[in-house]
Amino acid sequence: CLLTGSSSIYFLQENPIKEKAKAYDSNEPEKPAGHQPNIYTPLKERKADFLEKNQEHHSTTSQSRTKFRDQSSIGKQSQPLATSDSESQSGFHKSWTLLLVLLISIPLLYVLWSGMPSLLDATLSSRDTQILEAFRARMKKLKNTYQSQDPNLWKRTHVFLEKHLNASHLHLEPAILLFTAGQEAEKALRCLSNEIADAFAFSQNATTIKINGADKAILDSDIVKLEVDNELSSGFREGKKVAVVHRFELLPAGSTLIFYKYCDHENAAFKDVALLLTVLLDEQSLRKSLTLQEVEEKVRDFLWAKFTSSDVPSSYNSMDTDKLSGLWSRISHLVLPVWPEKGLPVEGCT
Repeated sequence: CLLTGSSSIYFLQENPIKEKAKAYDSNEPEKPAGHQPNIYTPLKERKADFLEKNQEHHSTTSQSRTKFRDQSSIGKQSQPLATSDSESQSGFHKSWTLLLVLLISIPLLYVLWSGMPSLLDATLSSRDTQILEAFRARMKKLKNTYQSQDPNLWKRTHVFLEKHLNASHLHLEPAILLFTAGQEAEKALRCLSNEIADAFAFSQNATTIKINGADKAILDSDIVKLEVDNELSSGFREGKKVAVVHRFELLPAGSTLIFYKYCDHENAAFKDVALLLTVLLDEQSLRKSLTLQEVEEKVRDFLWAKFTSSDVPSSYNSMDTDKLSGLWSRISHLVLPVWPEKGLPVEGCT
């Protein structure tokens, strides 16, 4: 009875267990006929199946967590990318704004800048015109007074000094004129050089520096050099625009080297000024038939003999032919002859 009962119990339990096992594992191979299954086998299969399901669930959960982490990291990575895109867009807008400002500002600045020189030129032009008109008026008056002079003297003096009066021209060197005459035209030489210098200064509301070589003829060369340097420097610094050096040939030879400083082509101490030098020749008169080139050569030979002669005082010993050659190249920009005038008063010039 026990065996039968247990057998009955077994068969009653076998079918549900097998069905459930088949339900969990449909791929399980069929058991051969006559096989007596163990009652514990379905329980082991359940346990194995449960463990397998648990592992699958754990694997699925791990995969889900990993996927979630990946999505989170992607989100975190995409956030800086979004920020970078936002910054690049902001930089792009700033660049376009700056470009737009430049496109508007440059033409505006060009218009303003082009207009300012016009106003400045108009002011300078007005001042230049007033200066030139004042100079021309004075020169015209002088021409009427000194009617015996060569037309070349007026023409060349006008052009030479007017160019220097025009402020629109860059002053790279001072204007240097040398007037010469024979003994018969001594007074005309002194008066005309003074008058031209005063006309140049008057047009600029300035005065004239006047140096007389005859007053310094017997002085030591070094002393005269210092005196001339001081008179010219202080006068030009005070605003005087022109200097007249009368009787240049009477200055001690060594002292004339100071004119390197004031008559140099490139490095003159003052470039917006004029210097007028006069040389009175030993001969009684100058022939009017002489060309300007011949007059220049006559003055050059005269100064060479005057400054380098062996019978000159010891104060002249600092001059030699090389120094005199350099000096001559600086003071001989324009050499003009002066003829005697009959209508000049005995005292004074006008």
